[in-house]
Amino acid sequence: MLLCAMVASALMFADHRLTRMEEVRAQLSTVVAPIQWLVAVPSDVLAWGSLALSDQRALVEENQRLREQILHLSHRVQHMSSLTAENVRLRELLGAAARKESPYITAELLSLDPDPYNHQMVIDRGRRNGVYVGQPVLDASGLVGQVTAVSAYSSRVLMVADASHALPVQVNRNGLRFILQGSGHYDELRVLHVPDTADIREGDLLVTSGLAGRFPAGYPVARVSEVVHDPGQPFARVSATPVAMLQRSRHFLLLFPPDPVAVPDDDSWDTDPDRHPGESVPAVQVPAGQSGGETAHAEESD
Repeated sequence: MLLCAMVASALMFADHRLTRMEEVRAQLSTVVAPIQWLVAVPSDVLAWGSLALSDQRALVEENQRLREQILHLSHRVQHMSSLTAENVRLRELLGAAARKESPYITAELLSLDPDPYNHQMVIDRGRRNGVYVGQPVLDASGLVGQVTAVSAYSSRVLMVADASHALPVQVNRNGLRFILQGSGHYDELRVLHVPDTADIREGDLLVTSGLAGRFPAGYPVARVSEVVHDPGQPFARVSATPVAMLQRSRHFLLLFPPDPVAVPDDDSWDTDPDRHPGESVPAVQVPAGQSGGETAHAEESD
């Protein structure tokens, strides 16, 4: 027991002080991945068994609900098609570049961090699938977090609710930009340094601003739940609720950078004195392993 305690203390100290322990942790994650899959087998078998034992009436009711949901989503898609076409025309009038769709791959939850003060999870995609550190992770409702560690077959994700996580956001209604930080609770986020006179209200949707270059712009993150104005204080206290189902989602999307976009051929943009006039600037290249997966376009929430 004493030897185990000493070894554990030495490993914790090395993990805290030495940067090379990241590689060791990645290798250990690769070794532990089969065990994580094995632990998930009972829940998968239970889900399969409950589905197999479902009676016909429950399946018919579920089918009816799904049909109604498909009809509702089809109506929204028709409305979004007209808005997309109008947006394209306005961008053409303004001479703005068209937005690129972000490729993605799907992932499934393997495990959650048991520490109540760490909001992290492990998913079943890793380096072999092109996953990289800093990659955005979403569920069906909004932004979940970002990848912080990658092994061959699995990856660790830091959720937006973690107290150490922060990202730039903007108010979808008026474009005001702020910093959103986790509070250590799944149902609460904090909007930092909001001037007391800022136009932010309860119910406002906060979306990614894209300013940090890590998260694509326009993805929903949280909705403002409380705005407290304290007389005599320069900043208001603003709280928000994540729109992603952090405690219930099991399936996720991992976004990749969009396709390379060439810089417009304009002398005012030219910083290379050796480039000949009329020669286009090379496109920005996406790193290897970050271009695969199915392609989808996430709708911007209103």
